[in-house]
Amino acid sequence: MLNQSKLSKKMSRLSLGTRLFLSHLLVMFVGLGSFISIAKVSSPRMFVVRLEKLEQQGFFTVRSARTYLVRGFETAWNNSAFWSVIFGVSAAGGVSYIVSRRTMKPLNQMKEITQKLGQGYLEERMPDSDIPEWNQLGKSFNIMASSLQDVETRRRELISDMTHELRTPLTIMRGYLEELANGSIEGSPELYLNLVKETRRLERLIHDLQELSKAEAGYLSISLYPINILPLLTSLVERFADQIMDYGPTIKLECIQELPPVLADSDRTEQILVNLIGNAIRYTEKGTITIKAWSENKQVWVEIIDTGIGIKPEDLPYVFERFWRADKSRSRYSGGTGIGLAITRRLVELQGGKIEVESEVDQGTTFRFNLAIG
Repeated sequence: MLNQSKLSKKMSRLSLGTRLFLSHLLVMFVGLGSFISIAKVSSPRMFVVRLEKLEQQGFFTVRSARTYLVRGFETAWNNSAFWSVIFGVSAAGGVSYIVSRRTMKPLNQMKEITQKLGQGYLEERMPDSDIPEWNQLGKSFNIMASSLQDVETRRRELISDMTHELRTPLTIMRGYLEELANGSIEGSPELYLNLVKETRRLERLIHDLQELSKAEAGYLSISLYPINILPLLTSLVERFADQIMDYGPTIKLECIQELPPVLADSDRTEQILVNLIGNAIRYTEKGTITIKAWSENKQVWVEIIDTGIGIKPEDLPYVFERFWRADKSRSRYSGGTGIGLAITRRLVELQGGKIEVESEVDQGTTFRFNLAIG
């Protein structure tokens, strides 16, 4: 049993080419072995039987006996060769059939699973095979099938999320318009401003969806070249400071060193910063928003720190998911579409960086991302 186990392990390591070569050798040896074995066993017996028949008939002269002996041997050999070929071909054909079925079984399984995938059964997977090449192909096939299933799942989730997001403003607008139509309410500047507000929410949602779709599909144009990020941070802080009300949070920039140029897209980097700073302002009613920047290990890090309502620990893994909102910190009535952070993460990744988040409830949130030094 131990030897069989070792042999089985050694066979499992053989490549498909080696297996096919050994299978052909096996077929050849089975055929030749059958032929030689049967011929060796049957030919002498048949030759002796022939001699006995000649002796009974009284043929004892050397000349006549020689002729009959040769003919008898030829007859015996021909009969032996015929039956050897029959048994050899049968044995070789049987072995070849078994080997070919075993070799082609994974391919037939893949064919069936491919057809099921085409019919929408995306959970189908290839089983493991004892042939290394088939096993590797099966793993690659399963990775592809998992990717297709993930894409389909994300598509369904996106449709569900979009339906949910679109329903709210459309329901509000329809309610106002129906009441205006039947005379339940009268038109007023405040009412019209509410309708305009809902319309703008729809516009922002559609725009963000277009941006996210382009970013995830790789169609978003990214032009990387060395830029100085410090003037960009300074201008954004000044711009947002002018927009914040007197009773709102204060925003400041802290950068204690000269920053080296980074390899980035200026427009996309500004879009990242606008999303993060705007997100911090949206969820920080009072307090401070601090923007820090420093260089470290051939990277420039930018950090946006707020003292807002924060995010629960169990919600942190989903911050960058599309349409994600926690119960308190991501209200759909606060003006966000739930896509901004997903776009931000993709824009950072397209520029070769990474983005991180830390947060404590009622203490604030910190977003940081890095860009390579150009």
